[in-house]
Amino acid sequence: MKRSLKWFAVLTTIGMLFILLGGALVTKTDSGMGCGRSWPLCNGQLIPTDITMELVIELAHRVVSGVVGLMVLILSYWSWKAIGHIRETKFLSLLSFSFLVLQGLIGAGAVIWGQSDFILAIHFGISLISFAAVFLLTLLIFEVDKKFAAEKLVLDERMRKHIIGVTLYSFIVVYTGALVRHVNASLVCRDWPLCVNTAPNIPISFHEWVQMGHRFAAALIFFWIAYITYMAIKHYKHQKVVYWGWIVSFILVTLQVIAGALVVLTKLNLFIALSHAFFISCLFGVLSYFILLTSRSKKNEILLKQQNSNTSQIID
Repeated sequence: MKRSLKWFAVLTTIGMLFILLGGALVTKTDSGMGCGRSWPLCNGQLIPTDITMELVIELAHRVVSGVVGLMVLILSYWSWKAIGHIRETKFLSLLSFSFLVLQGLIGAGAVIWGQSDFILAIHFGISLISFAAVFLLTLLIFEVDKKFAAEKLVLDERMRKHIIGVTLYSFIVVYTGALVRHVNASLVCRDWPLCVNTAPNIPISFHEWVQMGHRFAAALIFFWIAYITYMAIKHYKHQKVVYWGWIVSFILVTLQVIAGALVVLTKLNLFIALSHAFFISCLFGVLSYFILLTSRSKKNEILLKQQNSNTSQIID
């Protein structure tokens, strides 16, 4: 595979991470209206004159999103032409660019017309899907040279169900986390892990329920991934992609929980808040790769059964 395509794929993946972190930065600094009700211009100007920090953050996010969007379009076309024979390539190419456009339209709509917090919370999840598609495209490009190969991988039914379940559930965790940011509930509970605003430690307000709902969702995915990691260590030592993939996933979800706690305890330190978004982005990328492995595992299992059936018929 051409080295230039590999480098471009890696750069595009990094660019998608910048979009995710940029979006989180816009939300955490309340910079969404930094350019007023104007899009794609800023305050109706191509080059704004009344410069504020919110304007700089919002405009930088728009510029990065536009440049990386063009990179994703080029990568999608280039991958289609170069490795279109791999069955997942065309689907991921379409998915990566279409969801990036969708998240851009939602962002533009929020600026021009405004949106409810519940709709805006979907924005980060849509961006994550686009990031995951670009990430998987990058892995497919490297896979051509037998990196991250999974031709002989077979997962048992229980592992496949856990992978699909925890990946789908991760969207709930992502959505509740985004909702916490959009309704400004990040510091509504002054302690961690419980909400000690009231004597019985039971949430009583809407914002407290949003915050504690996200904490409960995060706790569940932590223990779920811990259990799957235990399964991988116990049963998949011979399949290094699965073995190390789940160890990495457990490390990422642990860092995610720690970052979430520190967001509260440090009173919304910006660096820690951005690391919180970074860890969940990386975790979702790994989970998405497991989904890819699951689809291939099912195909490999069918082929293996056919081969065993043919062998039995020859012996008979």
